[in-house]
Amino acid sequence: MARYIGPKSKIARRFGEPIFGADKVLSKRNFPPGQHGNNRRKKQSEYGAMLAEKQKAKYTYGVLERQFRNMFMKSAKAEGITGEVLLQNLESRLDNIVFRLGIAPTRAAARQLVGHKHIVVDGAVVNIPSYAVKPGQIVGVRERSKSLEVVEVSLAGFNHSKYPWIEWDEATKSGKLLHQPERADIPENIKEQLIVELYSK
Repeated sequence: MARYIGPKSKIARRFGEPIFGADKVLSKRNFPPGQHGNNRRKKQSEYGAMLAEKQKAKYTYGVLERQFRNMFMKSAKAEGITGEVLLQNLESRLDNIVFRLGIAPTRAAARQLVGHKHIVVDGAVVNIPSYAVKPGQIVGVRERSKSLEVVEVSLAGFNHSKYPWIEWDEATKSGKLLHQPERADIPENIKEQLIVELYSK
């Protein structure tokens, strides 16, 4: 299973945002990495801004280049605004749904739970992080995995109401995808129109 395994703090510093989750390094070094990172005042080109936005989206959702391009092509053929459809497709990935449900503290942890067969979709084990969850499907923790410490700690005090497109059932430790999220509800700071413009060149 391909995934990014490089230094995450450097990536977060490059964008100036905690895209992998809370990062203490950002509060101490809120400037780009590298020898001259603190003195860098280079003006970013239009193309550079588009490329940076695509890279930010890729790292945020844990998707590699070919997978991301394929997802964009699929989004471009679908009905609706391409950029919004792209984000909705990224949001509907199983690892992201597990993260949004609070079952895992980060998307990387969610991907690991999925890969290790701790997650079920409509009662059946699914170990493919990129699996596209459809509205109406129920995602939950496998019965024998509900007592896992990482799951219990992550769910403790988690506010499920901040994601209105998902319905959580505490008794069964599962959640239903009610519908695709509206763009205004997706909290990620991604300028999806720049990604569309990049692929349109």
